[in-house]
Formats: sequence, structure tokens, C-alpha cells
Amino acid sequence: MNVKSKLAECVRPLLLGALFLGTAAHADVQPLNRVVAIVDNDVIMQTQLDARVREVQQTIAKRGAEVPPANVLTQQVLDRLILENIQLQMGERSGIRISDEELNQAMATIAQRNGMTIEQFRDALAKDGLSFNDARDQVSREMIISRVRQRRVAERIQVTEQEVKNFLASDLGKMQLSEEFRLANIVIPVQEDASSDALQAAERRARDIYQQARQGADFGQLAIANSASETALDGGDMGWRKAAQLPPPFDSMISAMGVGDVTEPIRTPGGFILLKVLEKRGGEAAAVREEVNVRHILIKPSEIRTDAEAKVLAERLYQRIESGEDFAELAKNFSEDPGSALNGGSLNWIDPNALVPEFREVMNNTASGEVSKPFKSQFGWHVLQVMGRRATDSSEQMREQQALNLLRNRKYEEELQTWLRQIRDEAYVEIKL
Repeated sequence: MNVKSKLAECVRPLLLGALFLGTAAHADVQPLNRVVAIVDNDVIMQTQLDARVREVQQTIAKRGAEVPPANVLTQQVLDRLILENIQLQMGERSGIRISDEELNQAMATIAQRNGMTIEQFRDALAKDGLSFNDARDQVSREMIISRVRQRRVAERIQVTEQEVKNFLASDLGKMQLSEEFRLANIVIPVQEDASSDALQAAERRARDIYQQARQGADFGQLAIANSASETALDGGDMGWRKAAQLPPPFDSMISAMGVGDVTEPIRTPGGFILLKVLEKRGGEAAAVREEVNVRHILIKPSEIRTDAEAKVLAERLYQRIESGEDFAELAKNFSEDPGSALNGGSLNWIDPNALVPEFREVMNNTASGEVSKPFKSQFGWHVLQVMGRRATDSSEQMREQQALNLLRNRKYEEELQTWLRQIRDEAYVEIKL
């Protein structure tokens, strides 16, 4: 018998004894709750299982899907609860805690994403038969599980530079990183055996709609009133598509269109179609960012130097620079930033967003070639000089980062499923249903 089995054998009689204490004396009293599964050093109770089954049933019903048979759904939910329980115990052993501040922020974010205030979110939960505190506890559990997975799964994933290059060069990579378009359509139907007159009438109608759209008419309203597409009642909104997912000739036309543009009516086997570009995202459009070449001198307060004394020294160095002394030499001799002092205080070309707010604000307000007056940040007192500014095309870096993220996400999903099977196999689980 392994260690987990021995531990479970010790825990099980205590748990069951505590739960059913006194039932022998009153055989006619039914227990209100019972253990449905023992998972390592914890248990899953019937009430937990019932509550989660109800939540899942409500979710499935809202989607309009058919709810599985009760026994099948119960087993699926129990399996999920067991996996969650194992991960929560791992989180507890690792000392993972979610603070009230983090949890409050998470609840506020969820409410905001649903277009609600916290009070409206609380009322919406109550209408669904869920308490706010129960939802809060569930979010806390999900956050703990997420952090456990980050530690145990995400850190095991490695994506090499060569994998990124190979992905970018592949047809799949080009497809997944290509520009996306949010499109709306209007379909004017034509029967396969339509007469010449019917065909001409449909074309005239399509061209009339096209002219109305060109002149500023609401495309969504035109779709609702005229389109035979299945998306007509949604204003023709087709969602996001890549050009390669569209049939010819739309695939080649869309890439050259701007947001708000509408195609002329195109004859297809089903009729005449108009497309409108509602939004664009992704692709290889140039991503231009500003970089600043800056150098600085940092003077830190310490046990032997007060904050006031650090300020005085920074002011003296500023005066020496203004009097013509070399900034780089003063930085080498006085600056207490180990990362830049030996380079004359140079931070080289840097993205302003990588700097602390106080430094960034002074830098943005200092012209090229000028030296700032001493100012304070969380690190101490600074004097900085802006050497230059430039705009950098970072679209290639963005593509590489997108590819890296896609590959990491793909590997994460594969590794996660393997890891979940592994921890389930290694855990002591006794189902009591």
C-alpha cells in the first residue's frame, strides 16, 4: 500500500465518522450531506456536486443545447471537481493565496466585461439563483488553479528561435498571422433557373443597395431590410475572417479595402453579394514606436547619505554639466546605476514605456541635446540628457512575438492535458457515489 493510500485510510474513517456521527442512535434521520469522493487529503461533498451540476445545466440550457442524461452529466461534473480539488490542494501546499484586493479587482473586471456595475452583477447572479459570495469563491478557486498551472505547466514549455522561424515561413504560419477583417454582407438571392429578366432585376436591386451604402446609408439596416443571408438579422455581421477564408474574387479584393469600404455587387451561384469591411486587425502593417537615446546620473540615498544630501549632490553635478564638464565622465565617477555608469550613464535607445513614470515624464519634456534639472524617482535623484529620438518599425518583432505566443499556447494546451492526466493518475481518489 502506497503512502497516499495509507493516509487516505487514516483520513476516511475520521471524515465519515464526523459526518455520520449520531446516525446509529436515530436511524430514521437521513443525513443532509454526504461524501461523494475522497481526493488525497480532502473530500467532495454531495452539496458541492449538486450545486455544480445545477450551474452546468443552467449554462447548457441558456445555449439552447440538449442537456445530457443525469447520470452522464453527474459523472462528467464529478470528474471535473476531482481535478479541480487536486489542483487546489497543490496550490495550498505551494502557499498560493489570492488576496481580497486581487479578488475584488477580478470581480470588478468580470462585471465590467459584461457591461455591469458590481451591484448589477450581484443582481444578475441572484436572478440565476447564484449568490455573489459563491461566485466570488469560485473565481478565487479558478485563480488559484490558474497559478498552479502557470507554475507546473507553463514553466515547462520551451519554444526555440528555430521553431519560430519555421512557423513564420510555413503556409500555416502565414495564414494564422495574416490580417483579419470583420465583415458584413448583403445577399440578393437569384434562383438557379432564373430568367434573364429576373437576373437583371436582382442586379438592379443589388446596385441600388450598393449606391445607398456608398451614400452613407446604414449597412446594417440595409441588410436587415434586404438581405437573404442567415446573418441578415444581425445587420449582416459575419464576424472575423481572413482573406484566405473567402471565396474568389473576395479573397483578393478585401486586402486592398479600407475600413468602411463596400464591394460592388458580385455575381455568385446564389445571387449577388456585397461585403463591407467593418474592422481590421493583425497583419503585417508597420508598427511604429518611438525610441529615445538617453543617459543619466543616479544618486541614491543611503545609510551614510540622506535624501537631502543626495539631492544636493545631484544639483552640484547638474551645475558642473551646465558649466561644460563632460556628462559621461561625471556619470562614470558618480552615478550609482550599475547598469549604465560604466557606459557614461547611457541607457542607449530605449522604449519610453520601459521606464518608471517619473523618469519618462521628465524625459518626454526634455528636448534633444538638453539636460534636465535634478528630479526624484523611486530609485533616487537623477539628472538626464536626451541624446536623440527616432521612430522604429517593430512590425517584424511583433510578428515574431505573435508566432511565439501561438506556439506557446499550442504547446501549453498539449502539455496541460498530459499534466492533468498525470496528476489524476497519481492522486488517491475513491468515488463514493
